[in-house]
Amino acid sequence: MNVQTRPNQTATLAAIRGSTLRAAVSILVIAVIAVIGGCGVHTVGTGHRGIKTTFGKVIGPPLAEGLYFVNPLTTAITPMDVRVLKWEDKTEAYTKDVQEAQISFVLNYRLQPDYAADVFQNIGPDWSQKLVGQVVYQRLKDTIGAWDAVDLVANRQKVTDSAQAQIAKDLASRHVDVTGYTITDIEFSRAFNAAVEAKVIAQQQAQQAQNRTEQIKQEAEQKVIAAKAEAESMKIRADALSQNAKLVQWEAVQKWDGKLPVNMYGGSAVPFVDVSGK
Repeated sequence: MNVQTRPNQTATLAAIRGSTLRAAVSILVIAVIAVIGGCGVHTVGTGHRGIKTTFGKVIGPPLAEGLYFVNPLTTAITPMDVRVLKWEDKTEAYTKDVQEAQISFVLNYRLQPDYAADVFQNIGPDWSQKLVGQVVYQRLKDTIGAWDAVDLVANRQKVTDSAQAQIAKDLASRHVDVTGYTITDIEFSRAFNAAVEAKVIAQQQAQQAQNRTEQIKQEAEQKVIAAKAEAESMKIRADALSQNAKLVQWEAVQKWDGKLPVNMYGGSAVPFVDVSGK
């Protein structure tokens, strides 16, 4: 009986050992997979920089695009977008003459890649919301406040250039580049628009009246000049006639129609012009 049970026990022990080995191998494989899967594989995508932090502290310069392995228990990589971003918005602002205006604008900007870690550390991954809007609104209001409302409309490009220069300078000091800025619309209240239209019409009418006044003035001056010229001409002729009797007769001949005047006795009068040549 004992002789028969020993082979059975040996087979059982072998089976148990085989199962244990397979289980151990399975556990080892699972552990390796878990370690590899949880080792912290990070990819920094195109147009981004990776910010590496260990226990929350920024480590080293920004990471370029690529694949990185880190310890997930201690280290993380946070992506920061360094592509050109576009922001469209509008804000209220007051002009120099205290007119309220709605200013619509478009801003193109990007984070300076070399300073992505500094911005992340000092401002945070949401730097755009915290930083850009604050600067743009303030500088735009300052620029609008330097212009009267009517001049603001007539000089939109100058206003845009001035605002862009101030915004670009301010953001550059915070490691953000401005690649484009445009004021797309300036909208005033209906009452102001009506007042501007009325003013333009009044200015046009005043200009027309001024033009008519100038025309009348010039016409009057021309008449005076013509009258003076005529008077001067008459004076010159009178002086000449008074000093030359022959010239008087010549003037009479020039005006004579060739008919002799008839006297009251029915005969022709003797010509008053001396044609004897004496």
